Amino acid sequence: MVHRFCLTVLCGLLALFMLLKESPAQTHSLPAAALEAAKKEGQVVFYTPLNINDSRLLLQRFEQRYPFIKTDLLRMSAEPLLNRIFIEDRAGRNVVDVINNTMINPLKKARLLQPYRSPEHAAYLDPFKDPEGYWASVNNNYYVVGYNSRLVSAKEAPADWQDLLNPKWKGKIGMDQEEYEWFGATLDVWGRERALKYHRALAQQEVQWRKGHTLISQLIAAGEFPVGIVYAQRIESMKKGGAPVEWAKTSNPIFVALSPTGLAAKAPHPNAGKLLLDFMLSYESQQQLRSANRLSGRLDIEPLVPEMHHSKLKPAAIDPKVSDDINRHAKEFREIYFR
Repeated sequence: MVHRFCLTVLCGLLALFMLLKESPAQTHSLPAAALEAAKKEGQVVFYTPLNINDSRLLLQRFEQRYPFIKTDLLRMSAEPLLNRIFIEDRAGRNVVDVINNTMINPLKKARLLQPYRSPEHAAYLDPFKDPEGYWASVNNNYYVVGYNSRLVSAKEAPADWQDLLNPKWKGKIGMDQEEYEWFGATLDVWGRERALKYHRALAQQEVQWRKGHTLISQLIAAGEFPVGIVYAQRIESMKKGGAPVEWAKTSNPIFVALSPTGLAAKAPHPNAGKLLLDFMLSYESQQQLRSANRLSGRLDIEPLVPEMHHSKLKPAAIDPKVSDDINRHAKEFREIYFR
């Protein structure tokens, strides 16, 4: 999988070079007729579990660029948002145009998404977009092993997931108490037998449970526990502020959580929805996300630090299909870790 990922980097760079070479800069991504249709629609509705402040800022910038389109935002966590979309569809009340959700694959299977290959797709690595054009990831999270660099030297720090099973880390590992996506990703990437064996061993390490990766990162910095499973970009942000934290760049693989975004199949404002999707995936928006310490899947966006470049890591994008079995993953996770 890692070799395929690296190959897609090379192919993607070539595609991006051709795109930049052959395509002149355009003010609008849609053809003139579709742009006029978007103006007539005059509205776009966005559903997302993304941070409310980031979401509002994104839509404010979109409205500044396209003042003839009014934006409406609904922010809910992933599973309730998924359920709401299904309920609205069954009631014949389809109001959403653009959907951002880690649990997007059930919507694709239910034909509640429509394919739309944004012109911006060419700038994205293949693992960060649907091969059939149903979605692309607007930002990514890197699951890594983080550690307190004052308490743990780089030489002593866990270099890979397996190192967390070392007896010296017993009672010293911080984890999110609902780490279901990472759990499901290990089953998908490693295979069920190997992954379950790993988790049963990790469960014997007297894990320190907390709620949320940000809190875990903060507690690592405070020394409450020396290591934990965190997001790499959060660690990098804290390092800029002087926090004594670091993360293992040698994990094989680094699991990459996606943020898939697509166009609703029954979007009331499909042309305005396409315009919003193009804007979200554009270089401009992705560069703004980067300035807020978010990770982009665009090939022309520099990583937060050079060490985070795809070529220097062993990333494995988490297949959105993992979310199809999220309830089963949650059940197994609790049975293993909280029995």
